[in-house]
Amino acid sequence: MFNRFKERLKGFKEAVSTKIQEKGEAEAKKAEAKAAEKGGAEEKGPASEKSAAVVAKESEAEPAPEKNVSKTKQSFTSRAKSLIFEQEVVLDENDLQDPLWELEMALLESDVALPVAEKIVASVKDDLVGQKKKIRADTGEIVEEALRSALYKVLSENYFDVDEFIAEADKPVKIVFVGVNGTGKTTSIAKVARYLRDRGYSIVLAAGDTFRAGAVEQIEVHANKLEVKLVKHKDGKDPAAVIFDAVEYAKAHHRDVVLADTAGRLHTNVNLMDQMKKIVRVVEPDLLIFVDEAIAGNDAVERARLFNEAVPIDGTILTKTDADAKGGAAISISSVTGKPILFLGVGQDYPDLVKFEPDWLLERLLGS
Repeated sequence: MFNRFKERLKGFKEAVSTKIQEKGEAEAKKAEAKAAEKGGAEEKGPASEKSAAVVAKESEAEPAPEKNVSKTKQSFTSRAKSLIFEQEVVLDENDLQDPLWELEMALLESDVALPVAEKIVASVKDDLVGQKKKIRADTGEIVEEALRSALYKVLSENYFDVDEFIAEADKPVKIVFVGVNGTGKTTSIAKVARYLRDRGYSIVLAAGDTFRAGAVEQIEVHANKLEVKLVKHKDGKDPAAVIFDAVEYAKAHHRDVVLADTAGRLHTNVNLMDQMKKIVRVVEPDLLIFVDEAIAGNDAVERARLFNEAVPIDGTILTKTDADAKGGAAISISSVTGKPILFLGVGQDYPDLVKFEPDWLLERLLGS
């Protein structure tokens, strides 16, 4: 997961580490030279006013302890080096200009949206420029921490606890799923149904995709496997009516959550977008969730943005995250739309659905 993203970040980490080491070594050499100069001055001491004869006589009486002098020199040098490595180096903008450019290119090549990439780079820059770093500090750790902090800010800025929302909302909770064709929307609905059922909620599915041939049969298979109620009409019927009937059934039978499928559509399809607006007016969903593939990268982010402009969404599910080498959609989509990621699909089976948590994703973006 996200292997290409990790690979692209290596260049940035190495570039910054090299800059810190080079600057640290230069500072260390200066400090060591000063220390050596000071040590030499201390050994010479103040000029003696004794006569040459007296000095000679004292020298004959008490031979100079050369070994002790040598030990003193070594001891002084060791102390000086220890102090040098405890000193700190300060990075400035010039030091980081090339590494930060490399970071921005790495993010863009990983399908991170430009505004989000710029936000991450600015955060890393703020963290590193002007900060004091010990010469002996682990430079890789310094860079890793700056990246971790920048990514966490982006991933957590629109965080939304879907479990808490469903627990506190009036029942039945009405959740409508939208998106383009072929992104795993219906399968994601089944996964969410299983996720909620395992947490004690009673579920009703609504076969609101009356446009695509075989769509009703597909969701019916899931309903049978999960042993949950499905409300359906014949193909070609009004999807708003299907979902409305599912909500009425849930109210009459005291069910907790209605999960409604809809036809896949592009934002440019005027008729289908008008149909979606009608569903929203009639059903008044508590959550309108956009579903797309993580592997679609910037395309998924752009589609989410356009959907959000046409019919404001409340959150996103990204499917096929386990097959995503770049990570750009997962990093960008919430920041671009201003709406949270709710779940991540990480496989084909019903349990392969992960509730979105910034720390979980961060570990997989930067972990081994």
